[in-house]
Amino acid sequence: MKLIPASDFESVKALYLDVIENTPDIGKHARWSYGKHPTDESLRAHIANGELYLFADGEKAAGMIVILMYQGADYEAVDWAQKLENDEAATLHLLAVCPEYQGKGLGFKMIEEAERLALENGKKAVRLDVLKCNVPSQHLYEKAGYVYRGEQNLYAENTGWIDFLFYEKLLVT
Repeated sequence: MKLIPASDFESVKALYLDVIENTPDIGKHARWSYGKHPTDESLRAHIANGELYLFADGEKAAGMIVILMYQGADYEAVDWAQKLENDEAATLHLLAVCPEYQGKGLGFKMIEEAERLALENGKKAVRLDVLKCNVPSQHLYEKAGYVYRGEQNLYAENTGWIDFLFYEKLLVT
C-alpha cells in the first residue's frame, strides 16, 4: 500500500462520510461532523493543492491523510524540540482510516508513508495537533514515535474552544 494524491472529490467525500458515520465513538474522540469539519470547501482545497492523499489497497482507498509541507502560524507558539522555519516542517491533518481497515495497523503505516514523503521534500520534522479528548489518536502518534510538545486552547468550527495537544517527530537532527 502507498500514498497517492487524491483527485476525485466525490470519492473523498464518500470515504470521510463512511469514517464519520461508521467509526465507533468518533463524536467522542475526533468530534468530526461532516460539513463543519471536514468541510467540502476544505477537502476541495486540499485536493486542488495536492495535499490530500489516499492510502490505497489495490484499487480501493483504505485511508486518507492531509500532508502539508509547512506548518501554520498557530504552530509557532509551541515549544518544539528544534526551532524550525514554517517551511522546514510538515504537518499532518485529517488522518482517517476506513472502518473496514480499522484496527489493522493502517494508521501507523500511513504515518510512516507521510514521514517518507516529508523527508523526500526536505522536511526536518513532522508535526501535528490532536484534540486532548482524542486519546486513541494520541496513543497511535506516541506509538509512531511522536513526542508531546505542548497544549493550546484553540477555536475549531466543529467544537468551539477546545484543548489541542501538539506532537512532533524529528526526521533529521
